[in-house]
Amino acid sequence: MKILYFAWLRERLNRAEEEVSPPDEIGTIAQLIDWLASRDEAFAHATQKRALIKAAVDAKLVGHDAPVRGASTVAFFPPMTGG
Repeated sequence: MKILYFAWLRERLNRAEEEVSPPDEIGTIAQLIDWLASRDEAFAHATQKRALIKAAVDAKLVGHDAPVRGASTVAFFPPMTGG
């Protein structure tokens, strides 16, 4: 699965994307965030306020309870403001 990072998440993590293979028990965005945080201190720090982190699965905006099994791409980004 490809993980994409946008805006200040990309800047804080110093990477725009990575390839990961989550264990089979990781089934939702929330579980994926927890798993990524458990293996990466920078990610854990950047996502401390998890409710602020937005997500998309295969280019569709989703909530943290959305499934990730079978997804090819998951994107994480901070809240967006209008302009």
